[in-house]
Amino acid sequence: MSNSNQQQEQINIELDEKTAEGIYSNLAIINHSSSEFVLDFVSIMPGIPKAKVKSRIVLTPQHAKRLLKAIGENIHRFEQAHGEIKDTEQPPIPLNFGPAGQA
Repeated sequence: MSNSNQQQEQINIELDEKTAEGIYSNLAIINHSSSEFVLDFVSIMPGIPKAKVKSRIVLTPQHAKRLLKAIGENIHRFEQAHGEIKDTEQPPIPLNFGPAGQA
């Protein structure tokens, strides 16, 4: 591939300060329909019975599968560098977000 083709395929991605700070999440809720996956990221605090969705990402099924693969590859690289990530058991959290599986 020539340098001119590589330059044409580059994407300029901007990241503003507020977005760069990120949003903390300790729970992800995933729903899907035949045409999209919906990922809701929530922050639940101990002793507080109500939690809000902090961020929602809507993906096509193809992008959801690519995301799954990319996360798997990154976890593998992380564990190669830092050791196995321990999966601790979490008590089930009763959730009531309305109808499930709807998008």
